[in-house]
Amino acid sequence: MEQLHLPAYTHAEGSIKLPGSKSISNRTLLLEALSLDDLSNNSYREVYKLLQSDDTARMIEALKSLGVEIEEFAEYAWRVKGCGGQFPNKGTAEKPVDLFLGNAGTAFRPLTAALAFSNGYYYLHGVPRMHERPIKDLVDALRQIGANIEYLGNEDYPPLKISPGNINVSKPIKIRGNVSSQFLTALLMALPLSKQEATIEVVGELISKPYIEITLNLMAKFGVQVQRKDWGKFTIPADAAYWAPERYFVEGDASSASYFLAAGAIAAKNGSSVLIDGVGLNSIQGDIQFVNEIEKMGAVINKNEGVLVSAVRVSAPTNKLKAIDLDCNHIPDAAMTLAILALFADGTTTLRNIASWRVKETDRIAAMATELRKVGAIVEEGADYIKITPPAQLTPNAVIDTYDDHRMAMCFSLISLGGVPITINDPKCVAKTFPNYFDEFKKIAS
Repeated sequence: MEQLHLPAYTHAEGSIKLPGSKSISNRTLLLEALSLDDLSNNSYREVYKLLQSDDTARMIEALKSLGVEIEEFAEYAWRVKGCGGQFPNKGTAEKPVDLFLGNAGTAFRPLTAALAFSNGYYYLHGVPRMHERPIKDLVDALRQIGANIEYLGNEDYPPLKISPGNINVSKPIKIRGNVSSQFLTALLMALPLSKQEATIEVVGELISKPYIEITLNLMAKFGVQVQRKDWGKFTIPADAAYWAPERYFVEGDASSASYFLAAGAIAAKNGSSVLIDGVGLNSIQGDIQFVNEIEKMGAVINKNEGVLVSAVRVSAPTNKLKAIDLDCNHIPDAAMTLAILALFADGTTTLRNIASWRVKETDRIAAMATELRKVGAIVEEGADYIKITPPAQLTPNAVIDTYDDHRMAMCFSLISLGGVPITINDPKCVAKTFPNYFDEFKKIAS
């Protein structure tokens, strides 16, 4: 197994240019493909600052396999010709279109929903971990309206075969809200393809609401206004249709920003700071609220700079960071970075309402607890929470397993800023969202 050895660092300073947001990039690619082709104008639309990563590569490959015309014409810039959701390649019952989607949930879930409306034959599969990530709630919701979806392995899990169905959206579609917000996102993005008014009713609490906000915001930019009643009912109007803007610019990734914000909060001392360029405090991404949470812990944030430009600057407090007890429903991905910051706080930090960690790239609660103990932390884990008490001194030379999870690798790099060397197993797993992460990290660490 490849390993990366990070030396003991004690200082962080400098500036970082963020890659594009994964959540926005893959949503945008699909919405471009689902948009109507305006033959009276330039029918190719352009997307700039698109994330270049494994997850976006899987989405692009899938769209090409479906017959969508899509090409890169400059660095991080792509042209896409929409097909209104009527993908040219339909496959056959004997030979469905083969779509390998790796471990990209932001590609697998929305494509499952969109293809259910596409009157073709499709085989969706991924890496072994993807076949362990439940998709029952989305499939159940799609079957309510007549979608024809089969499980080809274990019941309730990928791989899937999708065949032409008899779609009828006249009745409200019910879906649980407490498993993954990606299921609701997938339904919302696909339903305009029905050309009929459609209503979704969320059963129970909706988790990760900021990710639904991203979806609604992007749908509006592509011409579809969803009516929302609190967080329990969503209505897509009749005759809704996507129309892609001529040019769309993807924001920097707020989840990726959390690692450098945390680096500044830990080790940008004595007048130094870390500047994160590419996303500002007015971002449409919920994970930008990570800034507010580390400010509660004592990090020093230059808010004026964040409002005026797409950037945030952070410095460490004079004293230690403060422990927090936080409901993390609003920042489920960035909350992992808070678990590392807990090692530098002055008490026990509790992160709650993180049940969705269990069904991510790995079981993140279990993985985080296991690896935090390697550096000396006292950790209590529950079904939907983790409680972390930092050690008097971090254990040096810990060897961290990353579970093929990009966020585990990026999170645990921060421990080196505590003045202890650390080894990261399988560091290239960061290619899922941030291929050059460690190069950027080393630019600010000393």
